Amino acid sequence: MKIFLALLLSAFSVCSTYANVNLPAIIGEHMVLQQNDTVTLWGWANPLEEITITPGWKAAPVKVTADHNATWRVQVPTPAAGGPYSLTFQGYNTIKFEDVLIGEVWLCSGQSNMEWTARAGIEGAEGAIREANYPEIRFFNVTKRTSAVPQLDLEGAWVVCTPQTMPDFSAVGYFFGRQLHKNLQRPVGLINSSWGGTPAEVWINPDALAQDPSLVAAARQLPKVPWGPEQPGLAYHAMIAPLIPYRLAGALWYQGEANTVVPEKYADLLPAMIRNWRTEWGQEFPFYYVQIAPYKYDRPLAGVLLRDAQRQAMATPRTGMVVISDIGNANDIHPRNKLDVGLRLAGWALNQTYGQAQVPYSGPLYRDMKVEGRKIRLYFDHAEKGLLAKGGALTHFEVAGEDRDFVPAQAKIDGNTVVVRASGVKKPVAVRFAWSNTAEPNLFNTDGLPASAFRTDHWEIDSK
Repeated sequence: MKIFLALLLSAFSVCSTYANVNLPAIIGEHMVLQQNDTVTLWGWANPLEEITITPGWKAAPVKVTADHNATWRVQVPTPAAGGPYSLTFQGYNTIKFEDVLIGEVWLCSGQSNMEWTARAGIEGAEGAIREANYPEIRFFNVTKRTSAVPQLDLEGAWVVCTPQTMPDFSAVGYFFGRQLHKNLQRPVGLINSSWGGTPAEVWINPDALAQDPSLVAAARQLPKVPWGPEQPGLAYHAMIAPLIPYRLAGALWYQGEANTVVPEKYADLLPAMIRNWRTEWGQEFPFYYVQIAPYKYDRPLAGVLLRDAQRQAMATPRTGMVVISDIGNANDIHPRNKLDVGLRLAGWALNQTYGQAQVPYSGPLYRDMKVEGRKIRLYFDHAEKGLLAKGGALTHFEVAGEDRDFVPAQAKIDGNTVVVRASGVKKPVAVRFAWSNTAEPNLFNTDGLPASAFRTDHWEIDSK
């Protein structure tokens, strides 16, 4: 009996000595938790170890017991935006954070234009860096990693926004978050998980991709490149899965240039990825993305086909697309005006997510057409207050008859519609707008936001 008691006491001593209550990297000092919500906290501990979680904003502690796999998970309600608060995790050991904010949490992901920082070079970098002193904006940069299977954790840490930390965070993400913070007067947490040159396939769970054989086939066409992975799921497993189920207000996405290899499948691929993320998170969060800018791709229509696929992807509920055809650079795949990209993304969030109806958020989006003799009348969403042509007559419209031969067309604004015609086309049947890789058209709505490229036909096009 004495030997048994000694062994038992020894076991408890080992548990105390090697206490292992620990947390994923995304849960740490300086973090932001989603406000007015129920957030999930999780981690690891000894099997059957009881962990007491004490939020500084809630008097009653929350208790949870680690399971036989040494994991635990618990949900905790959060109040309205505020802080800083303390947050304590106590088992055999104690972890305490003193600088936890409650606010709005957004995930920023994609390829190089999302990853692009002020340090890499943006318009107005010096002034933006100098004034980037926002204690209630927090950054979390996910370190680049790949994996063939879902990972439990990743590398990264929350930091406070200062002139020292801002230059190394996504510039688009920062300008978006700054606009939300100023407008909502709430803390904002931004998680950047992006990788330059990566196709969308690497950011989706391969099991979700496999549900569409055509997407699997398209993924086989992706070329191997020296700057990043191309195999489906490699970034998802290492850089997205470990963030789940950290509660989000929404997600931002700036990607597509790497998918101009097979642009015609992007209209299915992007919605598949959105559905996958929402399913994995168990959250129908808003998803706002940036249409790729004009650029001289080596295949004649690869860029505009990708842009049109992005336009079509807006059929997915609770999505929004920012058009940047007026602020790109056809000679540089990395346009340096990141401020307006961030502000336009913020417009979608402020209007559609936060209910600020007075905030403009979208340029004209093609809705329908009507043949009127030798003319075609085009109808648009987001044109209720009217349309305008910047710099003179409308440009970049083409019309085709049944021969499918598109020719340049004259276009005129008529209220909130556009009427197009071409002298050589007696019976027009289709219109294309801004239909080239480098098109920088001049159709805007009266809010000053540009129209997206579009086509009214569904004729097969060879992007090669």
